[in-house]
Amino acid sequence: MKEIKLSIIGMGRMGITHFSIINSHPNVNIVSVSDTSKITLDLLKKYIPSLQVFTDYKELIDKTMPDAIIVCTPPNYHYAICKYACEKGINVFCEKPFTLSTKEANELQEMFNKKGLINQVGYVNRFNDMFTTAREYVKEGLLGDIVRFKTEMFSCTISKPETGESWRGKRESGGGAVYEMAVHVLDLINYIIGVPNKVIGTSMNQIYSKHVEDMVSSTLVYDNGCVGTLYVNWSDSSYRKPSNKIEIFGTNGKLLVDQYEMKIFLNEPASGHNYRKGWNTIYITDTFKPVPFYVRGNEFTRQLYHFADSVLDGKIVGPTQCTFEDGYNTQRLVHDMFNDYENKNKQD
Repeated sequence: MKEIKLSIIGMGRMGITHFSIINSHPNVNIVSVSDTSKITLDLLKKYIPSLQVFTDYKELIDKTMPDAIIVCTPPNYHYAICKYACEKGINVFCEKPFTLSTKEANELQEMFNKKGLINQVGYVNRFNDMFTTAREYVKEGLLGDIVRFKTEMFSCTISKPETGESWRGKRESGGGAVYEMAVHVLDLINYIIGVPNKVIGTSMNQIYSKHVEDMVSSTLVYDNGCVGTLYVNWSDSSYRKPSNKIEIFGTNGKLLVDQYEMKIFLNEPASGHNYRKGWNTIYITDTFKPVPFYVRGNEFTRQLYHFADSVLDGKIVGPTQCTFEDGYNTQRLVHDMFNDYENKNKQD
């Protein structure tokens, strides 16, 4: 049976989570990891003697030559690692945000596509059963023509004033509510509705952070007249864990969805669906597809298995692959939001 050699670069919270998930795949052999923490590497080596550990990602790649890597470092290292892997002909799964530069994101997606390497960004909500179902309904026209939407995301990631320096407190290293959370919101809108043509009215506020935004709001505009609003707050202590909500209004009704349930209001019964006129409720237990290994949510396993299966097959598997091109589209919107906010402040 075919097997792929895989390595993980960055063994923080996400690296360890991804290690536990992808290690359950029957056709994946994790051969090496790299991290800057000697304590982490010593523990891994102690309990997994066969695992090769490195403090330098280039040394890991050069000495173990994996078929694929998972990149879980802080975002400001993504570009260099992905570029080096591409030059070596290695398939890459890169955690979000893809890069911190539109130019770098575009360069990477062009490089990987030219070489025909599997490339995927970790926008995990694309693999959530509720959001996938919402996309199917929008694309098949259940709601009619989409006129307006509202998308929100909340968490208590930063719930008190900063007491020290960390990468989350610096935009140049990928910190701030935009890079941490708004990218998820933007990618989901790109996935479910389509990529907006324009960003306007961006506002950013600080609550506890000194150098990055804790809240952001913006308006997303499409050439066909559809308009949506975005609001993200990573300092909302009323949320125990991140929550992503979308409300979509169309000419035939509206849809409200989060990670766990969906409510649909229809002006008339839906042909081909067992949905009545008025409100209909769908829970994730009605739609979810089981996964072989569970950590944090089915979508986390589904996205990594999707990547591994794509590498094994040598081609993109299924319709929900989140490619580097998708990562570029999201990064471009992030760039537009920052520019819109800065230009508005100059005018004020």
